[in-house]
Amino acid sequence: MELRARVTAALKVAMKERAAERLSTLRLISAAIKDKDIEARGDGREDGVGDDEVLAILGKMVKQRQESARAYEEGGRIDLAERELSEISIIEEFLPRQLNDDEVAKAVDTAISETGAESIRDMGRVMGALKSKYTGQMDFGAVGPQIKTRLCTAG
Repeated sequence: MELRARVTAALKVAMKERAAERLSTLRLISAAIKDKDIEARGDGREDGVGDDEVLAILGKMVKQRQESARAYEEGGRIDLAERELSEISIIEEFLPRQLNDDEVAKAVDTAISETGAESIRDMGRVMGALKSKYTGQMDFGAVGPQIKTRLCTAG
């Protein structure tokens, strides 16, 4: 089932079950997807965004909530931090399983060899290859420095 349809189905179930917190989070997800759809239509793509872009939206939402939760914890607002963490768990239901560190390292090595990357100038190609295969499964902000390190030591 397409990601957008899964979110819509979960939204309907949450409405029926009167699960207020879950419903709120699912509405936020739905609104973020619709915003991107509107933006895509403005760019001439009438069918809106695809699953890969929806995964990117969800990944961004998780990252925002992790940062907020950290800030709330540092500020002593544990109740707000817990709410952010609760939202993260709901959003993550729609994301594929996250790769562990060893799997990420192997994926980076594979992408470097498949693209024939030899220097830091090839970093964009490696990142593109990873994003095409692993969107939603790894933190690309954390992967960038790993790629840079491997390419600097290789070249």
